[in-house]
Amino acid sequence: MQPVFHYDLGSPESYLAAERVMAALPVVPEWTPILAAGLPGREQGDLAARRAHVEARARELELQPLRWPAGWPGDVRAAMVAATYAKQIGRAVAFSLAAFRQAFAGGRELGEQDTILIAAAACEMHPRAVLQALGRESVAAALDAATARAAAAGVRDVPALLVGEQAFHGETAIEEAAAALAAHAR
Repeated sequence: MQPVFHYDLGSPESYLAAERVMAALPVVPEWTPILAAGLPGREQGDLAARRAHVEARARELELQPLRWPAGWPGDVRAAMVAATYAKQIGRAVAFSLAAFRQAFAGGRELGEQDTILIAAAACEMHPRAVLQALGRESVAAALDAATARAAAAGVRDVPALLVGEQAFHGETAIEEAAAALAAHAR
């Protein structure tokens, strides 16, 4: 059974999960970008408290200190369309990790085209192809469809791991998802 890792590039919690999900699970998950804003019941909460929690968790995980984009939380739809295109061409993991690192390790705005292109270059995606994908309605529609499918499957926040019909929410739920996968394998 292949789990599905749902994430939004604007979510620092998704960044924390992305940095460890591949090593924490017994099988490679399918990476599926979705728009957190399109999920039912999604709440931002207190941004200052959220930042403090994410920074503390990054220290616990021994990740480099976070550098927050000046406009966080910002509009990352274009970056999410690029992530959807990356998934379509088999580069979802590489592009998404590069984009997350640009945003939360480098402090760059994912709403800026240059940041998207830097992340794309890091995984050998041609800039012209990425720019064309950003303007293609079919790629944007694929992102919206993935978000709707995730919501219908019970995903209510990001990051989320879908294991069969069970959704595990939050960066700390990775271990629960791993246990569910191990139990299913028995």
